[in-house]
Order: sequence, then C-alpha cells, then structure tokens
Amino acid sequence: MTRARIVAAATMVAVCVVAGLAIGAGDGGGHRYLVRAVFDNSSFVIPGEDVKIAGVKVGKIDSLDLTKDNKAVVVLDITDPAFQSFKTDARCRIALQSLIGEQFVDCVATGGGNDGRAEALPAIKDGPGKGQHLLSVSHNTTPVGVDLLNNIMRQPQRDRFKLIINELGAGLAANGESLRAAVRRANPALQQADKVVAILARQNQMLGKLTDDSDTVLRPLAQHRKDLGGFVDTAGQTAVATAKQGDALEQNFAKLPAFLRELKPATQRFGALADQMTPAVASLSAQAPAVNQAIKDLGPFSLSATPALKTLGNVADRGRQTFPRIGGLVDSLGNLSKPLQPLASDLGNVSSSFDTAGGFESLMRFIYYYTGSVNGEDAQGHFIRSTVDVTNCVQRSTTSPGSCPSTFEKGAGDDAASARATAAKTKATTTLLDYLLGQDGGK
Repeated sequence: MTRARIVAAATMVAVCVVAGLAIGAGDGGGHRYLVRAVFDNSSFVIPGEDVKIAGVKVGKIDSLDLTKDNKAVVVLDITDPAFQSFKTDARCRIALQSLIGEQFVDCVATGGGNDGRAEALPAIKDGPGKGQHLLSVSHNTTPVGVDLLNNIMRQPQRDRFKLIINELGAGLAANGESLRAAVRRANPALQQADKVVAILARQNQMLGKLTDDSDTVLRPLAQHRKDLGGFVDTAGQTAVATAKQGDALEQNFAKLPAFLRELKPATQRFGALADQMTPAVASLSAQAPAVNQAIKDLGPFSLSATPALKTLGNVADRGRQTFPRIGGLVDSLGNLSKPLQPLASDLGNVSSSFDTAGGFESLMRFIYYYTGSVNGEDAQGHFIRSTVDVTNCVQRSTTSPGSCPSTFEKGAGDDAASARATAAKTKATTTLLDYLLGQDGGK
C-alpha cells in the first residue's frame, strides 16, 4: 500500500467519523430541549427558522402541529445549553424577521415573577408531544404582521372595505369569547395595560390621597419654579460632565458586583443589629415625652447657668496666673513628702495599733469618768469633789511646831502618826478609784 492510499484511507475514516457524529447529533441521539409553544395563529411560520432570546439565536423551529381545538403548535428546539431552563412564566411571540415575510419566534425564558423563584416548565408525560415542555397559549402572542397590513393596501378602497366586512364577519361569527381572548393575547400592550389597571384598582385609596396631596406638594414647587428651570438648564451641562467621566463610571460599574458581595455580610450584621436594637428603640420611644420635657427644661437651666459659667471663666483666668506661681511650692511639697513617708507609715502603724488595742474607747471612757469624778450634782446644783484641810498644819515651817505631822523633821511619835496618815491616804485613794470605776456601791 502506497503512502497516497494510506492518506486517502485515513481521510475516509475521518469523514465517516464526522458524518456519524453529525448524524447522531441530528437524529436526537443527544439530549434535546424541546418547547411545545401553542399559538392562536402561526401562519407563514416554517420549520428551520430562528428562535431568539433577547436578540440572540438560541435554537430553531423544529416542527409544526395542530391541537384538537385548532390551535397552532410550534415546537422549539433550544440548542443553547444556557437557555434550556424555561420557567412557568416564560413568554413567546411570533415576529417578522425581514421585509420578505420571514418570521421567527422571540421568547423570554423567564419573566422574573415571584422574585425569580418561578418553577421549571413541566414536561408532557404522555400523549402528543410526550417529553416536550408545554408552554400554553395564554403565554404566547401572534401580532399581525406588517406585510399583511400592506397586502390590504393593494386592493381598491371599496374592495378593502368589503374584505374587512366579509372576512371579519365570518371570523367573528359565534367566536366572541375566543376573539376577545385572542385580541388580548395578540397585543402585549393590552396585557400590560390590564396589569396596570389592576394595580391602580388595588391602589385607588393611595391614588386618591396622592391627588388630594398634590396641591400641597405642587404649591411649594410652583414657588420655586425658577430654581426648577435652572435645574433643567444645568442638566445638560451635568450630562456632558458625566459623559466625560464615562470610563471612570464604567470602571465603577465593573467593580460594583464585588462591592455588593462584600457589602452583603455587612448588611446582614446591620440587620441583626437593628433586630437587637428594636427593644431599646421601643423603650426609648416610650420615654420620648420625658426626654422632650427634659430638653425643654434644659433651655431655662442653660440660661440660668450662663452667669455661673462666666464667673467660672474668670476663676479659670485667675487660675492661669495662680498655678504657675505655686508650682515651686507644689514641687517643694512633693520633695518633702518623700522623707515624710517613713514617719507617716510609722504613725499609721501606731494609730492602727492604738485603735486595735481599744485605745480610743479607753480614752473616751477616761474623759467621761474623769468628768463625772470632778463634777457632782445634788439638790443645790453642781459642785466640785475636792476638799482642803484648813489647819495650822498645812503651812510648812523650818522649825518644829510641836506635834504637827506636816513638818519635815521626824521626832518622837512620828512613826505612828506617819502610819496613820499613810493609811488614811490609801483609803481615800481606794475610795476615789472605786468611784471612778463605778464600784462605790452607790455612795
């Protein structure tokens, strides 16, 4: 086998493999996502035309069919994996692709209803279109093509009117309800208008209040119409300045997703903080009248305190002059306190010991009993407990007066007299101590 034959054989094998893969892909060997969309009318729609979402081709028209109630069925083959997830709020319409009459199907995979939580479009379990995903006629519209309107203009005026009367009468015969539903589905604007009217009906009270308050809102706006006119005049300049910063704004928008991802945890923490602050705010709201009253009373108090604050300012001015002067004295006292620390510590220990031993109580008791011992009270009044022996033995003498015991000379019989005197003094001292200590028996 020559080299040319080997190359030819390899080429044939490659072609066969590619053809086999193409046939396998075309005969449904892989997973296919088919949407069975039902329309009131699908005239001039042919298989093989495009299926688009937001202007991007995502598949093609696979086949056409007819329901039992004479509705048109257009089977959509969605080949783009990114859009093989139609939701229950999906919508499709037949649109004109070119001026020569070609049509395509324009779809919205999901309308974002229920905050984007719409369920997936269910598949048909049995019957015609088994395995396909059914999109009912209520979700689809078939607007009248511009080419059909232009065809009417080809006829003379009288024939046009005749065609409209005859064909319209034949089409409307006994089909009033169907025509009503078809007209609503045929014009998306009517569907949106119905939704708007329903929303306005639910918000009629708010709209009434808005109408009543409009005069209140527009009156101050009319008073500032010159400012409003200035705003409109400068809006163009603002737009020009914004356009010059287009690159910076584009960068900001590019960074916005990352910023929002980082912002989410912070907002969650703020939400938790708000939940925890709710009781405190509620308590503060309950105390709002008292807080308001306190703030109102604070005004007169502030006025009354103004003279005192001014006087305090004068004192502060004097303090600026006084404190620098006594700085040296403070330093000297600080230096003096260091050598006095041991003495202060010893005095503190002595005081603590004196207090622990009951010294203060004993001192107070001594003062109390001493006062009671030297001051007495009887029926005549207060008197001092003290006696003086008035005799000629009281005065001292350098000569012996005889038998007087007060002399300093010791003569005959002095020992007995001295013993008696000592015994008398001891008894007097004992009696005085008993009285001071409260042991005199009430004498």
